[in-house]
Amino acid sequence: MAISTGAGTFLQNYVDPKRGLASRELFVNEEFYQMEQERIFARVWLFIGHESQVEKPGDYFVARMGEESVILSRDRDNTIHVFLNSCRHRGMKVCRYDEGNTPVFTCPYHGWSYAGDGSLVGVPRYKDAYREELDKSQWGLVEVAQLANYKGTIWATWDPKAPSFLDYLGGMKTYLETFVDARDGSEGGSEVIVGVQKWLTPANWKFGAENRAGDGYHNTSHRSVDLVGIGVSRGQGRRDTNYSAGKTRGFSASFPESGHSMMATEQLEDLPWPPSFQHDKVVAEYAEHAYYERQRRLGTGARLVLAGGGNVFPNMSFWNQQPRRIGLWQPAGSAQRSEYWSWVFVDKDAPQEAKDMMRHYGMRYAGPLGMTEQDDMENWNYASKASKGTIAKRYPYNYGVALGHANKSDHMPGVITEGTTEQNQLGMYSFWAELMDAGSWDEIYENRERRAKS
Repeated sequence: MAISTGAGTFLQNYVDPKRGLASRELFVNEEFYQMEQERIFARVWLFIGHESQVEKPGDYFVARMGEESVILSRDRDNTIHVFLNSCRHRGMKVCRYDEGNTPVFTCPYHGWSYAGDGSLVGVPRYKDAYREELDKSQWGLVEVAQLANYKGTIWATWDPKAPSFLDYLGGMKTYLETFVDARDGSEGGSEVIVGVQKWLTPANWKFGAENRAGDGYHNTSHRSVDLVGIGVSRGQGRRDTNYSAGKTRGFSASFPESGHSMMATEQLEDLPWPPSFQHDKVVAEYAEHAYYERQRRLGTGARLVLAGGGNVFPNMSFWNQQPRRIGLWQPAGSAQRSEYWSWVFVDKDAPQEAKDMMRHYGMRYAGPLGMTEQDDMENWNYASKASKGTIAKRYPYNYGVALGHANKSDHMPGVITEGTTEQNQLGMYSFWAELMDAGSWDEIYENRERRAKS
């Protein structure tokens, strides 16, 4: 595969959807990494956090947008904001704690202070040093160009010309809502358990994103975990899905026009309550109630089983099965260094016993000490090291599983592939290449029109 850094070459030289190939440069090239900060993370919609992390006026949570530190906050009027975590005077972080509550954000360098709505309200020596000539209304915290609250999940973009969030989400909305809604089908009835796990790993951020985007092919990596059987019911296996064998259809959905993707399971017939949580009576009763209540609320819509997971481009991954969680794959300074953030999601109205059980299970299953993600990180770390050499970079990665076997569905959004596939990853990298080739959203659309005509 030819290597070039000229304009308009990424979709031709580094990602080849027709042959199922992607260059290793995507994962090791430092120039590409720097371009991503401008052409991807400064342009698309990014997941920030959940409204339950800022429940009261003055609450804040320090998040990330690419390499930018940002503050998710709720002001005194209960309006949610996302600000760049950088003083307008000399750039110092105005918030250095992960989360908390404060009436103002005060820069520790020169003392400029900002209200919860981002406005500059305090300037030391405003009268004698500035002669009251500084227009404080022009020097508030930098706020994102667009913000969206989707069923409690908070999203933002720096680009005022980006499509609306729902337009950006497109058909992926059908799958994402199965995660953000409560298990009983009530709309947006979820919350996060306070405390986000964070850890560094020497691998590109795209490794984690593509894994959740649709890698159902790597069960070899988790064989030891499957044999141990650490699922939510003892003796039922890691994912507790044996009860549904032959009664469900596994499929993957790709949205190459936006980079999103989903691995999902559809019921083919009505199923009784699955054999889960039997070791805890309170949790089992709640889960069984939520299971049947969801079918009552949603009817045939409940046939999209709460299984699998997906990735909202570029780096927000979610996992519907227990433990129900979000993984955010953050760029961290270089092409081969990432910071991974993990949230545990639960039903807001669930009994405390159920929330505690999911938290404990989530810690055992996922995260830096979780049994499955230790396997994943080992793969990504070694793949990164083995891909940066001069010879290694001459040979592309192969994404050929189910190549040419994707189809449209009459009732499920996206490009659908039955069973195992790598077309989700190809869709993700096709959109990545489009963004890298274009200087604006308008140019993206123009390039698509030009390709369609040719």
